[in-house]
Amino acid sequence: MLTTMIIVFLIGYLLIALEHPLKINKAGTALLTGTILWVLYTLGAPQFIPTASAEEFKLFLDAFPFIKDLPYADQCIRFVIDHQILDSIGEIAETLIFLIGAMITVELVDSHGGFMFITNRITTNSKRKLLFVIATITFFMSAVLDNLTTSIVMVMLIRKLIGNYKERWIFGSIIVIAANSGGAWSPIGDVTTIMLWVRGNISTSATIPHLFLPSLVSALVPVLIISRYLHGKVTPPNAFEENRDNLLLKVLKANEKLAILCIGVFCLLFVPVFKTITHLPPFMGILMGVGILWIFTELMYRKTPINEDLKLRLSKVVSRIDGATLMFFLGILLAVDALRCSGVLGSFSLWLDDTIGNVYAVNLIIGTLSAIVAADPAYIANFVQDGVFWQFLAYCAGVGGSMLIIGSAAGVVVMGLEGINFIWYLKRISLLALAGYLSGAAVYILQNVLLGI
Repeated sequence: MLTTMIIVFLIGYLLIALEHPLKINKAGTALLTGTILWVLYTLGAPQFIPTASAEEFKLFLDAFPFIKDLPYADQCIRFVIDHQILDSIGEIAETLIFLIGAMITVELVDSHGGFMFITNRITTNSKRKLLFVIATITFFMSAVLDNLTTSIVMVMLIRKLIGNYKERWIFGSIIVIAANSGGAWSPIGDVTTIMLWVRGNISTSATIPHLFLPSLVSALVPVLIISRYLHGKVTPPNAFEENRDNLLLKVLKANEKLAILCIGVFCLLFVPVFKTITHLPPFMGILMGVGILWIFTELMYRKTPINEDLKLRLSKVVSRIDGATLMFFLGILLAVDALRCSGVLGSFSLWLDDTIGNVYAVNLIIGTLSAIVAADPAYIANFVQDGVFWQFLAYCAGVGGSMLIIGSAAGVVVMGLEGINFIWYLKRISLLALAGYLSGAAVYILQNVLLGI
């Protein structure tokens, strides 16, 4: 059964990669793959659970003693249905709700002209200069926000600056790389660093100085390489595309546009602060921000002299969210969770510990495969807070996801929003991302081995 699950996952991955030639939407493939893997896992649960979830299964039976009277196969099914699937869906829902909240926030700001205050100040139309500007903004913004939210914001920005979708693919790919690199050196910039920070594995005072330079190099190398092949000026968006939003923007005052930009940015920046203060999940913070923006726009429209049909209240903006991207995200996360529960990822982790045995090599592989390895006693000296293992793990898991467009949350979102072709990214960007990843890793190793930083 385990072999069947791996084959199904690989077939699903291949179909996602061949989305454009096959003309089959990747979201449908991802959902089908995720659900089939859970069906297979449930059927094979009696053989998976003793090796992959024995302790967890025992605690479940202790909590529900009446289930012990059922046949073993039924016990396993109840464990999967009443515990594992609910846990999986709960964690996935947190991510999806956060994504929905971030997309609504950014769409509200964008549709009301908030980003015009930023795009109007980017005066260059040179491809090379704009590439460096976009990469720099993304790199530092991702450290303050997170790479997922930053990617959404930056995609909205480049849509205001670049009209040709193929040119936007290049800039969108750099956004993915810069967002992942920028998130890696900040405790609140990436899912991995957030997890390690919350669990006490890394601290702010040690993470930033140790990972800033490697992360910067990992973003700078691909940008420098791509810039050598960019010439001329970007294609601006079509000026004649007058739509309802333009009519609304003509009526809104400059201070109203600026206000919604400031409130939107504040709501996004407030999320990590909210999490630190309340200890609640980030999606609660983003939902609070959506509520604040919703009320503000309602109050703003009360005094705006414009036809009701032209007003972009939040109830209308919600319909603009890319549902296919959300479904793709859901399917991918379901598939990965099914493999995790089956013990595939855990077994691979143990193999890494037993076979490789080098903290740097293990983390490089982790970053390449975006997996999490279990601790090995031989590495225990590195496993103290801010030890080499945890810091390098934060870098590798964060930056390594850039090598494939679906290797990170930022990549999945940009792929969905801009429709970037998986094969196109693989041919043109993956090797550049790999070059940046290895360059940054080399810088980190040199810092620790040679310089002792």
